[in-house]
Amino acid sequence: MTNLELVLNMLAEATTTEISKKKTPKTFFENKVIAKEGGQIAGNTRKAIEEKTGESIVSSKNVKKLKK
Repeated sequence: MTNLELVLNMLAEATTTEISKKKTPKTFFENKVIAKEGGQIAGNTRKAIEEKTGESIVSSKNVKKLKK
């Protein structure tokens, strides 16, 4: 996992949390919709970065191996 992959994962989680705080979902389905919205924002960001750099952000690297 690269630094950008970690950042995008954090973006998805933080965005989902903020949306959830504003919409205060009550059901599993509502939470599911909000989770997809947060993931969609991170996914769009990934696509924009890949378009500008011409390289894929997604890697087969494992974060445990990067620490060594």
